Amino acid sequence: MHLCCARNLPEALQWCDDIHQVPRHNRGPVRLNKHISESGIASRREADAWIAAGRVTVNGARGALGTQVKAGDVVLVDGRPLPVRRAAIYLALNKPRGITCTTERDVPGNIVDFVGHRERIFPIGRLDKDSEGLILLTNDGDIVNEVLREEHGHEKEYLVTVEPAVTANFLAMMAAGVRIGGEKTKPARVTRAGPNQFRIVLTQGLNRQVRRMCSALGWRVKRLVRERIMHIRLGDLPSGRWRELTGAEQRTLLRVTSRRRQA
Repeated sequence: MHLCCARNLPEALQWCDDIHQVPRHNRGPVRLNKHISESGIASRREADAWIAAGRVTVNGARGALGTQVKAGDVVLVDGRPLPVRRAAIYLALNKPRGITCTTERDVPGNIVDFVGHRERIFPIGRLDKDSEGLILLTNDGDIVNEVLREEHGHEKEYLVTVEPAVTANFLAMMAAGVRIGGEKTKPARVTRAGPNQFRIVLTQGLNRQVRRMCSALGWRVKRLVRERIMHIRLGDLPSGRWRELTGAEQRTLLRVTSRRRQA
């Protein structure tokens, strides 16, 4: 996954020149990594790396992983102020084949240029260049790790077309878990969808997991479409088009991720 990575930080910090502040209401101190992630330029994990590397100061002093930030504190990254975040954006894209899930603008076919949104956004996770279907994009760096962490068990559902035709034994082995890269994948829900098609619901996200599982069993993936992430479905969204999450989808997403952060 590529967020607003370190080499793009100077550009990211220029956002603050033309960004209007979103009120955050009165609240107590928050951890430094959360404060940084709320600016929309990084996830908490990425903010932790910046803090550990000594790139973050709070009121002129070097920040630590446990530093608490309160209203009025001055937080700088590489000596520059954080951008003040715009209203949160949550998008669902039906990614076509050939688009790369990166924010690196020098990569041909990068997802940021493909979407062409007026705000600066980044993908939550990734979908392989040769795969299609649902991917979420946001400017809310605070929810990224909560969605992606394997231990949270968030479901992702795929429709997969393979050759040769699927067999009962193949489906059973895919459901039980397949050894790839020295580890066995977690059990999954697998159902037949056609002579050469099956659906699989995963709760982990190893690199190119479905393709590698099929290959290990002697099947070749001809087409892979992600149809669902958690409660959010691709539905009839045309390939190459995006939409904003509905109010109900956003509320559920934020409720689930907020509950995880508070646990």
